[in-house]
Amino acid sequence: MNQKSGSSAIGTDEQIILGANGWMMLVILLLTLLCAVFLVATSGGPIKLIGGALLLAVTLFCWKGLFTLEPNQAAVMIFFGSYVGTVCESGFFWVNPFYSRTKVSLRINNWNTPILKVNDERGNPIEIAAVIAWRVQDTARAIFDVESTQNYLQIQSESAVRQVASSYAYDATEGGHRKSLRTDLDAIAELLRESIQQHVDVAGIVVEEAKIAHLAYAPEIANAMLRRQQAEAVVMARQKLVDGAVGMVEVALKNLEDKKIVSLTSDQRAVLVTNMMTVLLSETGAQPVIQMTQSTQ
Repeated sequence: MNQKSGSSAIGTDEQIILGANGWMMLVILLLTLLCAVFLVATSGGPIKLIGGALLLAVTLFCWKGLFTLEPNQAAVMIFFGSYVGTVCESGFFWVNPFYSRTKVSLRINNWNTPILKVNDERGNPIEIAAVIAWRVQDTARAIFDVESTQNYLQIQSESAVRQVASSYAYDATEGGHRKSLRTDLDAIAELLRESIQQHVDVAGIVVEEAKIAHLAYAPEIANAMLRRQQAEAVVMARQKLVDGAVGMVEVALKNLEDKKIVSLTSDQRAVLVTNMMTVLLSETGAQPVIQMTQSTQ
């Protein structure tokens, strides 16, 4: 068997080994089995009988070394408590029958964290949950460095979710440039993935993706925070309306004066501005009132 060393920063070093061709060994074992049966069946004395029986026993024991691997599956080999290596290629193989084998899936798995109650950066209680896509990359670490890969991932993922959620506010402040959990989902998801990856490196796990699956204020403050968001939205909308109305009044006055359509005194300008702002900012349709003046003789 050929063997090459894998690299690992900490923990158990993964060794990639190649098993012997299973089909070739199957043919050899079948031929050996036939020879053993022939010796036992045609034995004319105790020597041939014992030899045939021993050959038959060895052949049957060697059958234990045959095994198959599916795509994205690996087998960790252990020889009397010592790690020998890992077969990662798919196919039909034969290895030393004294090796004990532990199969490890290299496929991508999904893990949905439970809904966690955490205080965000401002101390507001929120509910958050994440969905994590992960796979085993280093089989030696996954088998020998942690008791249960999946349980380890689940516990460390919840810890990382709590850490990220408590480091950012649920919502962005007006005029603020800091990331928030609600408005910067992609950036927060990448930070979450990196945080989980740091937690699970020791287990030989690669986190392919981490996304926030649930995000909400805790029930006890949800109504109050909803009213606050609605109030902030109303204030921002009013601010937009006022800015737009001021701009329209400014343009109207400038055009009237530039085109010399009418000459207004400061009092008349104030009245015109008041009337235009009232019309533009009124939530109901304004009813114009035409003032009729009559000159006296």
